[in-house]
Amino acid sequence: MIPSVNPSGSDTRGLLYYLYDTGKHEDHTDPHLVASFDSMSPDPGRDPNATLTDLTKLLDQPMMALARHARPAKHVWHTSVRADPGDRILSDEEWAGIARRIVAATGIDPGEGQSGCRWVAVRHADDHIHIVATLVTEDGHRPDDYRSGARAQAEARLIEKELGLHQVAPGDGTAAQRPTSAERHKAKRQGRERTARETLRETVRRSVTGARSDEEFFARLASAGLLIRKRTAPSGDLLGYKVALHDDLNKDGEPVFYPGARLAPDLSLPRIRERWSGDPASDQDDKIRTRPSTPAAARRTTASAAWQAVLVIERGEDAVAAAHIAAAGEVLDALATTSAAHTRRELRAAATAFERASRSHVRAIRGHDRALRQAARDLVHGGAVLGRGEDGASTAMAIDMLFFLITVAAHWHARKRHAQQAEAAARAAEHLRSAYQPAAAQPLGVLHARGRRLSRPVIQRQTALLRDTLPRLAEQILAEPGWYALAATITEAEAAGHDPAVLLSAAVERRELDTADNVSDVLVWRLRRTADLPADASVLPETGTAYSRTTTRRPTTRPSTPGRRRNGPETPRQAR
Repeated sequence: MIPSVNPSGSDTRGLLYYLYDTGKHEDHTDPHLVASFDSMSPDPGRDPNATLTDLTKLLDQPMMALARHARPAKHVWHTSVRADPGDRILSDEEWAGIARRIVAATGIDPGEGQSGCRWVAVRHADDHIHIVATLVTEDGHRPDDYRSGARAQAEARLIEKELGLHQVAPGDGTAAQRPTSAERHKAKRQGRERTARETLRETVRRSVTGARSDEEFFARLASAGLLIRKRTAPSGDLLGYKVALHDDLNKDGEPVFYPGARLAPDLSLPRIRERWSGDPASDQDDKIRTRPSTPAAARRTTASAAWQAVLVIERGEDAVAAAHIAAAGEVLDALATTSAAHTRRELRAAATAFERASRSHVRAIRGHDRALRQAARDLVHGGAVLGRGEDGASTAMAIDMLFFLITVAAHWHARKRHAQQAEAAARAAEHLRSAYQPAAAQPLGVLHARGRRLSRPVIQRQTALLRDTLPRLAEQILAEPGWYALAATITEAEAAGHDPAVLLSAAVERRELDTADNVSDVLVWRLRRTADLPADASVLPETGTAYSRTTTRRPTTRPSTPGRRRNGPETPRQAR
């Protein structure tokens, strides 16, 4: 259950008109009062003799009783209280009880003999109500509504438990501002899937990914088609910015601008500048550094940076870990922007979900996250991929590594009792699982077919190696559908001059294998990255076989997803 306290307004009747209007809003059905300050307020929705003017005058009466100079300019308090989509439909009586508890908790009408404000609760849809109050008490004073939003949220958590509703993870004040009801209805009228606020937040977030200067950031905003207004000091120094969509207009036909800080706390200009405070000082430094020459190289760099970040988050200081978690969000944004069509939707969903996990009250110390931010930059400059060959296979490798990085971030937030962030990171990990499946199907199919064609002596040698090196995991791996792909990878690593026992031992030193029931897939990508083997094995000649290369076959089992158990085939005959 989400209470959303809106900024104070000045037009009581205008707000009531919106709440009772059924002509423009399809979800405004049967608007009516479910509760009010005295249980006797006129209801224009159910009483044919009651009018909006009558209700407005009743609510505003304490304010109008004040001298003109004493009346507050912003006297209308408004909050919506929305149930979770999975909750049952509440009755009017239940919504009435919820309204009374919210106005008491927020100080609008505290009860217990204390003077309160006049208020009404209007229901015009099954899943939510609106509470409207006049911010003048019956005895002519301002109510004690300090931090009314936080107080409403705390009361909502209690209501959820008592009514058996979906329990929302408690927040910490670092979440981005939710779209208002007016913004949602405006988007619906215009046929938009998302509100202007949400579209702008995502566009700004992607534009700052990997950026290193004000100039680069604003150039990306302009390239994305946003309108930009900059705020400068008398000295000419840039202080802030606002952005708008060309076609999001107010009633006067002017674009509706949003400051960066109102899109998300970390999108204000000062917070954005913190991101590149530890980056190379100039574009010349960027030119000197060898940049990955292909999209596949950028994805391998991403996999390596994610691999290193896992240890930092697990063992580093909180401020450094927070910086890496924030930078992981940039990597997800960059990967989603440059991904192939068959993975793009899930990767974008992962990036959107993880946005909530990238912020907490643990202030990040920037600079230590340089490798991840550089990986994001390389992905952006490396360009989009078609999802085939080495580009597509290296995408699967990157997604696999990022899955474990995001899982570690979820664990870190959970240890810190950051409930919303931990939940958001877990959702992002699920989307990465879904993106991994189509990305990994072709390259693991090639490896699986290659492993099935390995000679009996080679399979026996690889099986013995696995049992000697990883005795605790060996039997599980041998029973997994990915064993043949791992056997082919071990064989390629041997042919390239690597000691497979050393590679396997190094690959399992990192934790997080404990959360991966399908360990073979994880080891495939870790070994291929460490041994610098091409992610797309189809470019390599056959190794470890006594016959010529033949056309590869797709495996009869689908590649497993990171961290999720699948029913594997029986242990290969050659390995017994």
